[in-house]
Amino acid sequence: MLRAAFALLAVLLAWSAHAADFTLTDQQGKIHHLSDYRGKWVLVNYWATWCPPCLAEIPELNALHAAHKNTDLVVIGIAMDYSSGKVVAEFVRKHSISYPVVLGNSKIVAQIGELDVLPTSYLYNPSGEQVSMQAGEITRKSVEHYIKSKKFN
Repeated sequence: MLRAAFALLAVLLAWSAHAADFTLTDQQGKIHHLSDYRGKWVLVNYWATWCPPCLAEIPELNALHAAHKNTDLVVIGIAMDYSSGKVVAEFVRKHSISYPVVLGNSKIVAQIGELDVLPTSYLYNPSGEQVSMQAGEITRKSVEHYIKSKKFN
C-alpha cells in the first residue's frame, strides 16, 4: 500500500513539473500551443508598447529569435496593452518585431504565470517544463548562456 502511494506521488510530481499546455493566437491568426514546440526551448515574453525596458529588449529578442527559430528555440511575445490589435500591430511593424506576438489578457496570464512587472519572461525547456522566470530585461546572451548550461548538465 505504501509503495503504491509513493508511486502515485512520483507520477503526480512528474506531471506537475510539466507546464499546462497553453493556447495563444498571434496577430496573423496562427495558434501556438506549448506542445507544438516539444523538442525546442520556448521563451514567452510579456511586454507592452508603453514600457521603456520592453522597448530596449526588442532588438535582443529579435536577434535571439533570428538565431534560433529554425533550430532549437522559439520566442513568443505577449503584448499586455489591453488596447486594440491595430495599435499593437502598428507597433510591431514600426519596431520590426520578427517573432510571433499575441495580444495579452487575463486568461493568458492565468495560463502561463504570474505577472508583476514588465517585461517578464518565462523559459520552457524542450520537455515543456517551465525552468526559469525573469522579471525585467533579458538579453540574447543571457538566454543562450542559460540554455547552454542546462544542455550539459
